[in-house]
Amino acid sequence: MKKKIYVFVDALGWKQAEKYGFLRDLLPNRRAIQMQFGYSCTAIPTILSGVTPAVHGHLAFYDYAPSSSPFRKMRYLAPFLRPRGFWRRGRVRAQLSKLVKRLYGFTGYFQLYGVPIERLPSLDYCEKRDLFAKGGLAPVANLADTWDAQGLRWHISDWRLPEEQNFAVARDLFAKGAVDRAFVYSAAFDALQHDAVGNDGVLAPRVAAYAESVKSLYDALVSAGGDFELTVFSDHGMTPLRGTEDVQAAMSRAGLEWGVDCAWVVDSTMARFWWKRDVKEAAKRALQGFRGHWLTREEMERHGVWREDGKFGDDIFLADPGVQFCPGDMGSKPLNGMHGYDPDDEDSLACWLSTAPVPQNVTRVRDYFAAMTAR
Repeated sequence: MKKKIYVFVDALGWKQAEKYGFLRDLLPNRRAIQMQFGYSCTAIPTILSGVTPAVHGHLAFYDYAPSSSPFRKMRYLAPFLRPRGFWRRGRVRAQLSKLVKRLYGFTGYFQLYGVPIERLPSLDYCEKRDLFAKGGLAPVANLADTWDAQGLRWHISDWRLPEEQNFAVARDLFAKGAVDRAFVYSAAFDALQHDAVGNDGVLAPRVAAYAESVKSLYDALVSAGGDFELTVFSDHGMTPLRGTEDVQAAMSRAGLEWGVDCAWVVDSTMARFWWKRDVKEAAKRALQGFRGHWLTREEMERHGVWREDGKFGDDIFLADPGVQFCPGDMGSKPLNGMHGYDPDDEDSLACWLSTAPVPQNVTRVRDYFAAMTAR
């Protein structure tokens, strides 16, 4: 059986891969790939299932869901959450995030980010389970479920481990001939890009280091003998910061009260609204002149994020490429780079780089799953 290994480097965009000549000789079959609308928390479940957010249910970490929020009982803590400034401190929120994750038994990635503590009882969180584990996207089958059902000997990296350890584990497994398929997860480049997008002095050495890690996997496959394929892919690129807009302040100026008139979650590049009263036009006037636009239903359907139940929001206001909504629920300060814009943004393009010809039907991030599970 042909051995296949897939290396996922988060945020290694097409522009970065080509600019730095990433493994052009080793992986000559290359294609720019359209990202999945959303963030890594959207793209990863899409990669692992082959279905859109509308089906697997993951668009952004937090959704307005007062009747089904797992945090409902936290409303009793509200009187003790003074002063509010204390609970906004980064170190405090990091420790509180760990505590909440442990108390609720979440096995997936969990962070409070900048979400106001007093709003948590009205919010749901999407990544309660480990997306990479068997049953992690149930009732949707994920990669682990599918490879297992196919009777393959497989390995999927532990996202909690350092990426070099994940490379080493996969390398050893293939050198021993212990697996037929592997999915190697590498996440650190995303954080580096958020901070140093466009900085060749920082990014080029890191890309070179990834090249060496991938070459070590290639050497392990060669030494093990037999036919194999090695593919590196990503979920998105990174768009440099070009300005900010303050959605929260605009809602305040419009006199709209959170949870009474409407509710909103302000992600880095999109503001999602749930209407409780007839205030949609007032919100639109409040954001008039902001660098962005309200998504049409046709756009949401095309991006795979339209749901009749309004899980992701009744309406979504999307920032123009390079613009960040700040302060917001993801943080109080903008980052040097961001993703989560319109998939046609050229800075957002992902990549598929392989020793084998790129399958004709692999043009979008959601297409990876079919390629990885083909026999």
